[in-house]
Amino acid sequence: MPVRPTAVLLTSALVLTAATLTACGGGSGSDPDTLKVSYKQSTDNSIKVMDNYLADIKKQFEKEYPGKKVEFVPIKAPDAEYYTKLQQMLRSPKTAPDLVYEDTFLINSDITSGYLTPLDPYLEKWADWDQFVDTAKAAAKGEDGKTYGVPDGTDTRGLWFDKGIFAKAGLPADWQPKTWDDVLEAARTIKEKVPGVTPLNVYTGKPAGEAATMQGFEMLLYGTGDGSADPLYDKASKKWVTGSPAFKDALGFVETVYKEKLGPDVADALDPNFGTRVRGELLPEGKLGIDLDGSWLPQDWLPGSGHEWPEWSEKLGLAAMPTQTGQAPGKVSMSGGWTWSIPDKAANPDLAFDFIKTMQTKDNAQKWYIANSGIAVREDVAADPEYVKAQPGIEFFTDLVATTHYRPAYPAYPKVSVAIQEAMEGVTTGDLSVDEAASGYDDTLKDVTDNQVIEK
Repeated sequence: MPVRPTAVLLTSALVLTAATLTACGGGSGSDPDTLKVSYKQSTDNSIKVMDNYLADIKKQFEKEYPGKKVEFVPIKAPDAEYYTKLQQMLRSPKTAPDLVYEDTFLINSDITSGYLTPLDPYLEKWADWDQFVDTAKAAAKGEDGKTYGVPDGTDTRGLWFDKGIFAKAGLPADWQPKTWDDVLEAARTIKEKVPGVTPLNVYTGKPAGEAATMQGFEMLLYGTGDGSADPLYDKASKKWVTGSPAFKDALGFVETVYKEKLGPDVADALDPNFGTRVRGELLPEGKLGIDLDGSWLPQDWLPGSGHEWPEWSEKLGLAAMPTQTGQAPGKVSMSGGWTWSIPDKAANPDLAFDFIKTMQTKDNAQKWYIANSGIAVREDVAADPEYVKAQPGIEFFTDLVATTHYRPAYPAYPKVSVAIQEAMEGVTTGDLSVDEAASGYDDTLKDVTDNQVIEK
């Protein structure tokens, strides 16, 4: 279930009728013995990773807590609609589940809206909380310093490349680019020597949503400078960064990819389903040279996924995304992830946290990380040899955690993300120059953050 390439919250609210909400679960009600758990169900009927994992946890939980029942409230919808439907459900005690699956990308919006309850009283008494890495804990914190979710893993990002295409292009099988120019030069070589394939995929534009912002733009932006300061948000002044040369450099890379026709056709790149095609068609069919993408891709290719591709680890190579000019630390990654949170209007919050504890034993957490190609946020799992050798690529992507960055997921971030996507789309289509797109971003940024901006 490729949930991590998230789209952005719809700017216009999705109108849901009472019938729709009932179909989404009908509310948690007041039965103290029934726990209602809501999660994002894949729109691909062949992907059952989350469903199967939760079914196993339900069996364990009901055995451990005799007399208690777990009822699932799956929301089967594209990412943007999932967020909207979830927020609709959280507004009323009649529809709020007891436990919800929250993307760290939007958790602060729900915290600010008062939809979630702080978990600190539970976490203080839970010994396992000490096993979670600090960066993952921080991703679930509100601006008030309280924690509103328990992370169930994280992700990192890098460059996937087709070894067969590289061989035809005369490029090395152990390719490890040191600069942005190295990446572009490899794409140019593929374009020249291997016609009929897409040299390089960089997600872009509003249809791709958060995948464009995070897999695409931020993987570039956070590779600029010396890494000492966040290039998107200035924590000291608590303001968003505008007028940045780094921002223009990142846009310039995107412009080059599409101007030189090193990327997908623009119409394909701006197809909201393009990410599904990358994982399900282009990579398995040997039609894409380099893909700037996430650690979770293999979950689509595992046995039972419906898109089995057992040869992927032989056909594809992995490389870290380099910093702009090779400056320290030499590579860059972005991380996100999801958390389990308890709604403010949950009928059974204590029971909900008991379910979290069952999901997050070492063994169960490890099963989940492996099943969904996730990256461990528990130190005891990350150190377990069984986890490290469970799947090709896990060690590579886990090692990237040391140099990864998390988005400034403050309440304004979803709107900032849309502004980034608009700037990317402008240079992708050629409708805007880099300077025009950056200027438009700056103007939008001032509007969506109530002028809480600072020039760098």
